[in-house]
Amino acid sequence: MTRVTKGGKQMSFRACIVVGDRHGRVGEGTGKGRDVQIAMEKAVRLAKKHVVRIQLVNGTIPHRTEAKYKATSVLIKPAPPGSGLICGGAMRIVLNLAGVESASGKIFGGKNKITTVRATIKALCALRAPRAVKAA
Repeated sequence: MTRVTKGGKQMSFRACIVVGDRHGRVGEGTGKGRDVQIAMEKAVRLAKKHVVRIQLVNGTIPHRTEAKYKATSVLIKPAPPGSGLICGGAMRIVLNLAGVESASGKIFGGKNKITTVRATIKALCALRAPRAVKAA
């Protein structure tokens, strides 16, 4: 982003980072700074601070889930083992870092990567334990 001031053009960079351990923990952070490295450091620090734990069952999610963040809506469905991740863009990165091996996903609405990441994490946070799903 460039802001024009009395002293000239002021450059600013924004970075969106997703961190995960591939065992059910994933987090997202967005940082801004005067150069790319500062923005990435801020984003990593925020991503580590906002790590959430998600439910996994045999490498997939326990049930269908959907979430909306701003203009972006996402839908994630479990898939049979061995089918892999059938989704694109930022959703694939989030699911991969979370440790989901097989799932099917669809992104509706906005094409902004940051809102897609946040909607995906919101959908993953809405997952319930497998016992709760059977009881319902």
